Amino acid sequence: MVDLYALIDCNNFYISCEWVFNRSLNGKPVVVLSNYVVSVIVRSNEAIALGIPIDTTAFEYKYFFERFYVNIFSASFTLFGDMCSHVMTILSDYSPDKEIYNIDECFLEVTGF
Repeated sequence: MVDLYALIDCNNFYISCEWVFNRSLNGKPVVVLSNYVVSVIVRSNEAIALGIPIDTTAFEYKYFFERFYVNIFSASFTLFGDMCSHVMTILSDYSPDKEIYNIDECFLEVTGF
């Protein structure tokens, strides 16, 4: 029998973490800035559609963010870590054999699932 693995990758994980506590962000442009509040590290699909590039500085896009009502958050790695733990705990219910690859990604063994 061949082992079968699934790659679980949460879409826009940092944005999704913010969305859990503020549902009004759904469907709106959102960016998360680096922990030094300097550059964009994550963008919602709506922010991507506006053409906001990754790694752009918040200062450089200040007026653009204001004009298009972009919601801006500073990275909260404590929150992201807690949410990652919750996600990985849920995944453990499906398979005890998992390899966490990143804060929002993991390989899950699903042979015979």
